[in-house]
Amino acid sequence: MGKIADYLDSQQAAREERLFELLRIPSVSADPAHKDDVAQAAQWVADRIRGMGLEPEVIPTNGHPLVYAETPPVAGAPTVLVYGHYDVQPPDPLDEWITPPFEPTVRDGNVYARGATDDKGQMLTHLEGAAAVLATEGKLPLQLKFLIEGEEEVGSENIGPFIENNKDRLACDCVVISDSGQFAPGLPAITYGLRGIAYYEIFLTGPKQDLHSGSFGGAVTNPVNTLAKLLGSLTDDQGRIQIPGFYDDVVPLEQRERDEFAGLPFDEARFMKQLAVDGLSGEEGYTTLERRWARPTCDVNGIWGGYQGAGAKTVLPARAGAKVSFRLVPNQHPKDIYQALKQHLESQLPPGIKLELVDHHGGAGVKFPLDSPYMAAASKAIEQGFGTKPVFIREGGSIPIVDDFARKLDADVLLLGWGLDDDNTHSPNEKFCLADFHRGVRSSAALWLEMASAS
Repeated sequence: MGKIADYLDSQQAAREERLFELLRIPSVSADPAHKDDVAQAAQWVADRIRGMGLEPEVIPTNGHPLVYAETPPVAGAPTVLVYGHYDVQPPDPLDEWITPPFEPTVRDGNVYARGATDDKGQMLTHLEGAAAVLATEGKLPLQLKFLIEGEEEVGSENIGPFIENNKDRLACDCVVISDSGQFAPGLPAITYGLRGIAYYEIFLTGPKQDLHSGSFGGAVTNPVNTLAKLLGSLTDDQGRIQIPGFYDDVVPLEQRERDEFAGLPFDEARFMKQLAVDGLSGEEGYTTLERRWARPTCDVNGIWGGYQGAGAKTVLPARAGAKVSFRLVPNQHPKDIYQALKQHLESQLPPGIKLELVDHHGGAGVKFPLDSPYMAAASKAIEQGFGTKPVFIREGGSIPIVDDFARKLDADVLLLGWGLDDDNTHSPNEKFCLADFHRGVRSSAALWLEMASAS
C-alpha cells in the first residue's frame, strides 16, 4: 500500500472536490421535477468511471438509469461486483437545514449535503479506491464490476429484473456494498446481517358516510374505534407480536452472537440522550442491540381517520386506516406474514366493518457467514484504512436488493459502512465525516489487494 497510500494522500483535495461536485446535483429520484438532475448524476458517475480508464455504460430503464462498467478478468482471482446508488431522498423540510442541502458545506470536519452519506459519499469511496490502484499499479489484481443505480430511494424497482436478466454478465464471487455505518466513531464495522421488511396498509370502511356520533353512536360500529383495537391486538405488554404463527420461522440468536453484542461498547444512556427519550422498550428477554438488529418487530408507521381540524366535531367516521410495517429476521417471508396478518385482523372484525389489506412492499432478511474468506479480507483492509480492526454487527434496517444479489448471483455480500449513526440520513443536515470518507477510500483500495488472494 506504500505507493498507493502516497498517491491517495496527494489526491485528497481533488477527491473532496469530486465528492462536492456530485453532491451539488439534486438527484431526488422520488420527484419527477428532478428527472433531468437524476440523469445528470448518472452521467457524472459514468464520466468518473471513464476517467479511471474504463468504458462505462449508462443503461436506460423504465425509471432512472443504471451505470455499469467492468475491468478485465484476472485468472485465478475472484470477481467482485460493487453496488451503490447515486439518487437521494427529498431534502424536505428545507427550513430545518442550516445550509442549503445541495450546496456542500464543510463544518467541523464534516461535509453537510443531501446524499453525503446515503449514498453518494460511500459509493464514491469504491470508485476512488479502484482509481488509486489503477493510477499507481496500472491494473487491478482482480476483476471489478460496478453497478450503480438511481432508484434505491424509491424501491429499486428496475434493478431486480436487470439482475435476473443479466446473471451471466453480473456473475461474481462477492458483492461489496457501502450503504450502512460504523458501530461508533472510530470503530468501523462489517455488517453481516440485515432485517427484512413487510409493509402493509390497513383500510377499514363502515357506514357510507360520516355520521352524527350522538344520533348513531352505540348502534353503528365506529371504524376508528375498531382500528385502535386491531392495532392494539398486534403486540402484547411484553413486546411479543400476537399474530398466530409469526415466530414459527424465526431463527434464534446464537449464543456466540449474544456474547459478541454484549461485548460491544454500547452505552444505553448515551443512546437515549441522543434520541431525547427517557426510557426504552421492546421484546422482553432481549437487549437493546438484540432487539434492534436480530429480532422481528411490528410498528404502526401512520394512522388516520375522523375529524382532524381545529376544535370539536362530533362525528362517527366512515373510514379509517393505518400503515404498519414488520421488520423480519432471516427465514421469515413477507408473503407468509401477509396471510397471517390478514387472518388475524379478519378474525377480530366486528359487524358493520369491511377490511382491505394492501401489500405495499417487502424483502427478506439476510445473514452471511463470518468465516468467509472475503470477510477476513475486508477485516484486514479496514484495519489498514482506519487503523483499528472492525467489529462484526447486524443492522435493523432493510436493503432488499441485498437478498436479490445473494440469491440470484449466488454470491457472498460484504456490507462495509463508513457512516455514523448521527449522520442524519433521510433527515435535514445530512453529513459525512471527511476523515471517514478518506479512510473509506483507503480501505477500499486495500480491499481490492486483499480480496485478490481470497478464495
